[in-house]
Amino acid sequence: MAFRSKRPEHGGPPELFYDKNEARKYVRNSRMIDVQTKMAGRALELLCLPEGQPCYLLDIGCGSGLSGDYLSDEGHYWVGIDISPAMLDAALDRDTEGDLLLGDMGQGIPFKPGSFDGCISISAIQWLCNANKKSDIPAKRLYCFFSSLYSVLVRGARAVLQLYPENSEQLELITTQATKAGFTGGVVVDFPNSAKAKKFYLCLFSGPSTFLPKALNESNDEEETRESEFTSERIPYRMARRGLVRKSRQWVLEKKARRRRQGREVRPDTPYTGRRRKPRF
Repeated sequence: MAFRSKRPEHGGPPELFYDKNEARKYVRNSRMIDVQTKMAGRALELLCLPEGQPCYLLDIGCGSGLSGDYLSDEGHYWVGIDISPAMLDAALDRDTEGDLLLGDMGQGIPFKPGSFDGCISISAIQWLCNANKKSDIPAKRLYCFFSSLYSVLVRGARAVLQLYPENSEQLELITTQATKAGFTGGVVVDFPNSAKAKKFYLCLFSGPSTFLPKALNESNDEEETRESEFTSERIPYRMARRGLVRKSRQWVLEKKARRRRQGREVRPDTPYTGRRRKPRF
């Protein structure tokens, strides 16, 4: 699940990486503006908000306010929080309509319980997985963030966090802390077979578990989409497989299905799959 050889979070803390020069790119670079706007639109779509009803939303890692501008254009009100003074200055220069707050999401979201109808975040959460000083413990910072986010959302509201996980272990760390904080939900992967268009969206539910939105694919056909759900319930996987006889037909079919889910090439099933062969002389 590696994306780039050089990741921004490896170069130091975000408040130093996103300086005036970097903030200027988010104001002048048309490609970056287009990408940020499209991801904000997709995140808002995954929130599944009531149509025609303005909502009060939280934008975590709001940066120069590009995603907030999209929320405003759609008729919503929003508050943005970011750790970079330079990015917030750029947002102020652009006269964004939302309220802006300088803060570290790893230290919690400083709002009253039940303040927001939903939350979006674009390319920010993976920064919590890196320790920039000895006192930084990624798991604790993630839990502090998710537990406070769970508190400030109205019960039943959603949070959609677009992120660039460095590897599967990092994604597991993030989802584990979200589950500990009380969230249910899952990861929606858009365009899973594309190296450039592939995007990860962590969809979190602060109330009872509901359906996980469908991911986008390169084709418009009704193909199987790659989504992974997580809940706080334990799945007795070993107990379910205990009754299977090794190398039996059912054991072979399950193994082939598991490899297909992993994206591997597997021969199609036939009436002869798992058939016991006679020994050769």
